[in-house]
Amino acid sequence: MKKITMFYLDDCGYCHKAHKALEELYAENPDYEKIEIHAVEESKEPEFADKFDYYATPTFYVDDQKIFEAHIGMTYEQIKKEVKKVLDIAIN
Repeated sequence: MKKITMFYLDDCGYCHKAHKALEELYAENPDYEKIEIHAVEESKEPEFADKFDYYATPTFYVDDQKIFEAHIGMTYEQIKKEVKKVLDIAIN
């Protein structure tokens, strides 16, 4: 299994959707919960976050590869689909 790094902000609506998607996906497939996710609140760890190339949150990396970066206008369904893709890549 690969490690996931997730960048988020506490006051980000898209990040809240990503967290909700994670919880739903864990319920749908308990194997996803075995994946190590390093969740980084970027305003609390700016020096670490600055080492990565992204603009928007949430952003997910699997190992050192950026897999998903949210963009304005994304629906919950779109975010959940992308989060599932991240989990599927990390689990295989």
